Amino acid sequence: MDQWRSAICTPRSLSVFGEMVKRRALIQILLLASFLLAIGWLVSNVVANLQAQNISSGFGFLNERAGFGVAQSLIEYNEDSTYGRVLVVGLLNTLAVSIAGIILASLLGFVLGVARLSQNWIIAKLAAAYIEVFRNIPLLLQIFFLYFGVLRNLPSPRQSFALGEVVFLNNRGIVLPALVSGAGAVAYLIVALVAVAAAWILRKRALRIFRDTGQHVKFWTPLFGIITLSLLVAYSAVGLPFAWDIPVLKGFNYRGGVQMIPEFAALLLALSLYTAAFIAEIVRAGIASVSHGQSEAASALGLPAPISLRYVIIPQALRVIIPPLTSQYLNLTKNSSLAVAIAYPDIVSVFAGTSLSQVGQAVEIIFTTMMIYLALSLLTAYLMNRYNNHTALVGRNV
Repeated sequence: MDQWRSAICTPRSLSVFGEMVKRRALIQILLLASFLLAIGWLVSNVVANLQAQNISSGFGFLNERAGFGVAQSLIEYNEDSTYGRVLVVGLLNTLAVSIAGIILASLLGFVLGVARLSQNWIIAKLAAAYIEVFRNIPLLLQIFFLYFGVLRNLPSPRQSFALGEVVFLNNRGIVLPALVSGAGAVAYLIVALVAVAAAWILRKRALRIFRDTGQHVKFWTPLFGIITLSLLVAYSAVGLPFAWDIPVLKGFNYRGGVQMIPEFAALLLALSLYTAAFIAEIVRAGIASVSHGQSEAASALGLPAPISLRYVIIPQALRVIIPPLTSQYLNLTKNSSLAVAIAYPDIVSVFAGTSLSQVGQAVEIIFTTMMIYLALSLLTAYLMNRYNNHTALVGRNV
């Protein structure tokens, strides 16, 4: 070994190696300089064209009055609000439909993926039919069908479909009861945080016992006791600071409660149903990738099928499911921009659409919208990668 090292590490070989390092560094510097020059030329060209057309540049317009209304706003907004406020309203609406869609699509997709592998012929074929139908119809057509063909053809508020006289469905959306909180609600928020912390601790303990001894420990009983005791303490201290605001028909529409506009409902349903079909196939492939011997071993140990699926099959399938599942979450978030087709007030509709038509500063508005979608995608990928690393199978050192 020493002879080989002395033969390689000669002054001539070291000189050649140093020249190679310098050459590679020079190439990298030239590439970086070329990229920066291209960016500088592009920026200067855009600025020159904007000045030639007398179009103002910069982000000062964000502080100007917008002058238009928005059909759905999760924060306080009116026509006197600024374009910066419009940006926040559109972003929150995009987040609302994306997060709700991810949750619904995940639940439906996992159920369909497991049903796809069911031993029951009817259940398996129904799941397969759903998948083939919804993933092979363009998403935009599904949005149009749900919005124009279903929700817009519902009766007027006076002839609403009622569910228990508390939930109403009509062509203006879905009206639901709203939970109104009063003084003392903070105590119940603390109870909720305590319950979440207790559930996490007890579940970690149950999993540790299961890994060490194979004994399945039920942690719901002590968790129920902790929640009940905490609720009794909060009730004795502040009473019950919650009440239901039931919607009531007044004039031509309902007052009170909370209303889900038809644009939101159509977009949410279409995104969830469409993405769930792809998630179902991902789940099916992940479960099928686990060796059949694993389920046979679990059955030989006397584990029931649900316990075997939860603690043996799914943990091993997750390493196959998570990476493509991340792509579906990213696609759902970006596909929410199709909301502009039915005038749902997401960030593309109210900021890159209405605001752009009034202000005319296309470069700043489109660039901001692109960066927001990029940030949402990177954040989603980061969180999913963290979860993937957390659930990855770790081999033991022998």
